[in-house]
Amino acid sequence: MKEIISTVKAPAAIGPYSQAVKLGNMIYTSGMIPLVPETMQIVEGGVQQQTKQVLENLKALLESAGTGLGNVIKTTVFIKDMNEFPKINEIYAEYFSSKQPARSCVEVARLPKDVLVEIEVIAYIE
Repeated sequence: MKEIISTVKAPAAIGPYSQAVKLGNMIYTSGMIPLVPETMQIVEGGVQQQTKQVLENLKALLESAGTGLGNVIKTTVFIKDMNEFPKINEIYAEYFSSKQPARSCVEVARLPKDVLVEIEVIAYIE
């Protein structure tokens, strides 16, 4: 049975979609952008600050679903500028330091609210 997952500890959906969906023991998140949940404003700073905010948002969302970043099996990273990938990767590695998930990374022409990075994940609940 499909269950909608949401939390106030991550940015609210800004369109007709859910923050995440649980199906069995799997969690599928929507793409997360670097909004500060309390203000719904884009975090100040560059691509590293944005990446950190995105990952903190995903961490909070997964925890509200009863899992965590350690149970992520796949990420998809969308970035505005592939030249920024090393900076993004530096922050990403802090959050996924062991048993790294599979990952896809693509450069896109534009992201919601003109942010620099968006990440979605697939995780499981033990």
